[in-house]
Amino acid sequence: MQETKPPAPPRRARLVVPSRSDLLLRNFTELIGGPMGSRSAPGLVSPGVFTVERVLIILTVLAALAGILIKGYCRANGWESPSQFYSTCYSDFPELFRNRGLGDGTFPFFSQGSLFEYPVLMGLIAGATAWLVPGQGVSDARILGYFDVNATLIAAVWIVTVLATARMSRRRPWDAAMVALAPGIVLAGTINWDMWAVGFLALGMLCFSRGRLVLAGILIGLGTATKLYPVLIFGAILLLALRTGRIRAFLVTAGSALVAWLAVNVPIAMMNPSGWRYFYQFTEDRPAGYSSPWFAYNLVAARLRWRVLDAEVINALALNLFVLACVGIAVVALTAARRPRLAQLAFLIVAAFILTNKVYSPQFVIWLIPLLALARPRWRDFLVWQGIEGLHWAAIWMYLGQVTSGGSSQHNIDMPYYVLAVAGHMLATAYLMARVVWDIYDPGYDPVRRHDLDDPQGGPFEGAPDRLRLNIFRPAESVFPWRAKSHA
Repeated sequence: MQETKPPAPPRRARLVVPSRSDLLLRNFTELIGGPMGSRSAPGLVSPGVFTVERVLIILTVLAALAGILIKGYCRANGWESPSQFYSTCYSDFPELFRNRGLGDGTFPFFSQGSLFEYPVLMGLIAGATAWLVPGQGVSDARILGYFDVNATLIAAVWIVTVLATARMSRRRPWDAAMVALAPGIVLAGTINWDMWAVGFLALGMLCFSRGRLVLAGILIGLGTATKLYPVLIFGAILLLALRTGRIRAFLVTAGSALVAWLAVNVPIAMMNPSGWRYFYQFTEDRPAGYSSPWFAYNLVAARLRWRVLDAEVINALALNLFVLACVGIAVVALTAARRPRLAQLAFLIVAAFILTNKVYSPQFVIWLIPLLALARPRWRDFLVWQGIEGLHWAAIWMYLGQVTSGGSSQHNIDMPYYVLAVAGHMLATAYLMARVVWDIYDPGYDPVRRHDLDDPQGGPFEGAPDRLRLNIFRPAESVFPWRAKSHA
């Protein structure tokens, strides 16, 4: 009787090494002996203790510690104006702990008469972390404790985001190092609770990439209950569903997200209608926020004696421009010869929202970092963009030190320099959008698809044939051009 051979173990994929594939990183490796040799096989040979994910965790922890060090002046001397601006260590945590009653036991949405200008789940996080601080009342020690508790939790969410980004990148896990070491997160990660929404979205995209649509929708719905921007990914999912004809993927994911969002919001809306509505009323009625294009325009208009835009006009203009941008993104998605990747469309939609919205807080930059690491993992563009965002981050604090506190003139910057910093941040973001559109129309420039990958985050859309394409610019190409070559 012939002996049957045991089945061969599944073949692991060879990992993409940044020092080989990225020209900038290849040049930097000259100090340590040059890029990894072509005969090495990461992903096939065991790395020992220092796996990719463990190295990414170490890098994230080091970056999180750097973020805490940046807040060192305020941690030692307290969060007071104008020194918190000039020392670039401002955070919303101490302000809300003092001024929203968190330090006195007020729990957002549950305490009678409490008003909180953030979505429900963010309010619950703010209240729950206040309970973790020992003692009573608003003292310097409790304010510091509140900041440290939230900073620690944000570091944990940051690690989760990095690991989710690495795991949904498949053969390119090192792209998550952009998220682990991002200067934007180091500088702005502890300004507010936005990192929680970023983490929920990253986990939701990971589940979507693995076909777990219901869980993906639940996580994205929880992210939307924390900060509204995660809901924008459904624009990208809808476009890919139209392109492939797989509408069920959109309906299941969006339906699950709606159920999760309602499960968080409906009980609060029934228990405290005025408190629940306050966030939406505050968003609609507030004037242009610092660093938005509308705020920058109003600054210039006031100095040149032009018409200053009020909140109602800005709301209409911002909405119309965002809708136009989304129409343009839809045209790109439906006319490109090859179907765009999910991360590319998600990045474009969120970036368009940031550029047209009437508010741009410094921490909004962290929304885009994981999406860019997935959409266009090129270190040169990433570092240039982060450098410009860093300049804007410094400019906003110098400007706020002048406007809100009447600080010393030697530390202030004049309005034109602040407006230039806002313009620089907008131009850098628009440049990245242009590069992503270029990659969509010419996949040969796409760093991901150059390594025989279709759409690692696409889930049910990966490898799917086109069902709808507007054949305007050029004829459709094969979804898998390398397969066509292999069969030639």
